[in-house]
Amino acid sequence: MTRFVDVRNMVRWVADTGPETIIAGLIDYIESDFRRWESFDRTPRIASHTPFGVIELMPTSDYETYGFKYVNGHPNNPARGFQTVTAFGVLSDVHNGYPTFLSEMTVLTALRTAATSAMAAKVLARADSTTMAMIGAGSQAEFQALAFRTALGISNIRIWDTDPAAMEKFVRNVVPLGFTVHIADSAADAVAGADVITTCTADKALATVLTRDLVVPGVHINAIGGDCPGKTELEASILDIADVFVEFPEQTRIEGEIQQMPADFAVTELWEVLTGRATGRLAGAAGAEQVTVFDSVGFAIEDFSALRYARDAVDATDYYEDIDLVANPDDPKNLFGLVGALSPVS
Repeated sequence: MTRFVDVRNMVRWVADTGPETIIAGLIDYIESDFRRWESFDRTPRIASHTPFGVIELMPTSDYETYGFKYVNGHPNNPARGFQTVTAFGVLSDVHNGYPTFLSEMTVLTALRTAATSAMAAKVLARADSTTMAMIGAGSQAEFQALAFRTALGISNIRIWDTDPAAMEKFVRNVVPLGFTVHIADSAADAVAGADVITTCTADKALATVLTRDLVVPGVHINAIGGDCPGKTELEASILDIADVFVEFPEQTRIEGEIQQMPADFAVTELWEVLTGRATGRLAGAAGAEQVTVFDSVGFAIEDFSALRYARDAVDATDYYEDIDLVANPDDPKNLFGLVGALSPVS
C-alpha cells in the first residue's frame, strides 16, 4: 500500500500543526539535505513549455529513495479561476521501485518555497534584519512572511503589488497573525528602509520589478519569481553589484535571474555556504555593505526534503490514507492472472 496525503488531509495537518511549525521543520530537513548535496542525483527539471504556461517534472534521488514533483506554472490562471501553480509529489523505494508516499504539493510547495527562502536568508541576510519588502502579493506572500518571521524574527512587512486587491488580501491574512504591514504605493516605497527584499511576481516575462537605484548597501534580495526561460524580475545591473547565490547553476542559468548574464557569470552554490566551503554574508563592516541575491528557481532536492518531512510528520496519524496504487499479484510473473479470471468466456 502507498500512503497518500490528499488536499483535505494536507490542509488539516497544516491547520492543526501550524504553518510556522511546519516551516521550521521544513527548514531543518532542507538544510540537512543541502548539507549532503553531493550524495544526490542532480538534474535540471524537465519542462514542457506552451503559450499557456509550463508543466514540469522535478526528479532526484539519494540512491535510497527516489522522488519527483509534477508542477505547473500558468500565470494567467487566476483570471480564469485557477491557481497559478499546482503540484503533487511521489517518493519511491529505490530497492524495488515501488512508490511509498504520494502527496498533494500545491500547499506543500508553498511552504517549502518559503522555507528555502528563509534557510538561505539565515546565511545571506544581515543578522540584524528587521524589515522585509515584498514585491508581489500573490499566493506565496503570506508563506514568505511566516518563514522570515520563523527564521529571522522579521515581522515588519512592506508590501507592493500592481493589484490592490492582492495587497488587501495579504493584510487580511497576516495582520491577525501579528505582523505590521505597510501598504506601499510603489516598489520604491516598499523597499525604503527594508533589510530584505523579496520579489515574487507571476508574469511570464522579462519584467523589471526591482531596479538598481532601489538597492542599497547591506540588503539581501530574495528573488524567487523567476522560474522559467524568459522570466526575470531584477534589472540585470543589480547582479553586477551583488554576490549571487543559487541552488543548481545548470538550472538557474536557464531559468533564473542570471539567464540575463554571460554564461561564465560567477555564482556561489548555496550548499557550499551551508557546508562551510564558501562564504555567504561577510563578517563585520564588509558584510554591512554587501548586497546578496538568492536567485532561487526551486530545485528537486527541496521537494524531496519536503516530501520526506511530510511523510515522517504524518506517520502514525490520521492525516493520510493507504491507497492500492501498485498491482501486486501473488505470483510476480503472473500479472495477467489478476485480470484473466475476469475475461469473458465464450
